[in-house]
Amino acid sequence: MKSGQGAAAAPAWRPSARLVLTTPQHLLAFGLGAGLSPKGPGTAGTLVAVPLWLAMQHLPWPAYLAALAALFAFGCWVCGASARLLGVHDYGGIVFDEVVGFLATCVPLLPALGLVQGHPWPWLLAAFALFRLFDIWKPWPIAALDRGVGGGFGIMLDDLLAAFYAAALLGFAAWLAPW
Repeated sequence: MKSGQGAAAAPAWRPSARLVLTTPQHLLAFGLGAGLSPKGPGTAGTLVAVPLWLAMQHLPWPAYLAALAALFAFGCWVCGASARLLGVHDYGGIVFDEVVGFLATCVPLLPALGLVQGHPWPWLLAAFALFRLFDIWKPWPIAALDRGVGGGFGIMLDDLLAAFYAAALLGFAAWLAPW
């Protein structure tokens, strides 16, 4: 189950790997199976985003933002469809929202923006830690929106807001970092 004040209670059953891996909506919503992790499925889902970010980071920033918007819109559909099939609003194994949230967190790290100089791995680790912190902690208004907004949009929205907080802090740190 996802951490946080607004996460839905887990059903008494866990979806089987067979169900998740053979149903397209579940396969994508569960981050190609990362959401099946018995411990920390949100963290496992965030890990899925790292190679995706590495592949996307050299896009021009408008293209990156367009791809991010498309992934968010797709995530609203796929997470909502998976939740409806499971009968649980925001089942912890649904981690496509973490994938998109992490990609949004990494916007300040885009080489095209020039905020980060030198080796990007420490910054990527900081982005990972900050996103997980805000996704779990859910400071105001994230927790209220997580509880109050339903469907796939609600599943995606709280992670996008967590990403906004994490990206703001990351961007500020990058701006302050001496080069």
